[in-house]
Amino acid sequence: MLTVLVGVTAALVYGSADFLGGIASRRISPIRVTAIGAASGLVILFAAEAVIGGRWSWEALLYGGISGITGAIAITLLYACLAIGPMSILSPLTALVSAFVPLMAGVIRGERLTTLGYVAIAIALVAVVLVGFVKEEGAIRPSLKALLMAIGSGAMIGAFLILIDLTPDDAGLVPLIANRAVNGIIMFAVVGVLALWMRRRARVAVGGPAAEIGEPRVGMLSTGWRAGLRIAILAGIIDATANALLLVGLRLGELTVISVLTALYPAGTIILAAIVLRERIAPVQAIGLVLALIAAGMLAVA
Repeated sequence: MLTVLVGVTAALVYGSADFLGGIASRRISPIRVTAIGAASGLVILFAAEAVIGGRWSWEALLYGGISGITGAIAITLLYACLAIGPMSILSPLTALVSAFVPLMAGVIRGERLTTLGYVAIAIALVAVVLVGFVKEEGAIRPSLKALLMAIGSGAMIGAFLILIDLTPDDAGLVPLIANRAVNGIIMFAVVGVLALWMRRRARVAVGGPAAEIGEPRVGMLSTGWRAGLRIAILAGIIDATANALLLVGLRLGELTVISVLTALYPAGTIILAAIVLRERIAPVQAIGLVLALIAAGMLAVA
């Protein structure tokens, strides 16, 4: 019961972080939001680790660090495939693969559930697809490239779950600290490279260095940018909290159960969007939310 409660809570918190990240991305670029969130999450994890404690080991740092690489790849592929579209297909596909990969890893590793548990997981997987559905007018069939990127993103998210599950039980938050540190370094490097590339393009476009002053610098000082920065920092802290809940869930229960429950993260996003932005929940998503509750109840009993 406690494992299911932690897993569902982690999914809702992940969804809340995604919601805030989406709001921040309207003011500053998604790549910047990810980098800033990695930094703020790292700070809060360091502070929590000082209180909670945990054994620093090469195993914890290695698996945590590699999971930071898989996370960076997952984010890059996710943004790339959603940019191509259609989101109505690619978003739920990513969530489904992110649940399926660790689910299979758990089964291969010998994790076993009751018949009721397997039925609950099947229902939860259906819920993952329905909850992750994004309403999109005039959606077209996705290209092979977009499908492969969505599958790759989901697989990398699944790999993150597997790697965190492999870390030592006495490591505390150390694997997540390693994850955030590596992820932050990668994302800030990407931001730096993109900034240099854009500056060079602007300089070439006007034929001189004058393009380095003006609009980009003003944009960095704008009210919208400052608001985006604050929201991105908050999103990173909430995302780190979700990571901590995920880690607790993995320590308490099975990878097969936690991976499926956390894949329901779009539920948190659509609920917040309905409350804050007054967005209507699509009937398909409402059905998914109901199925998610049914699956969670069944898993708690199982």
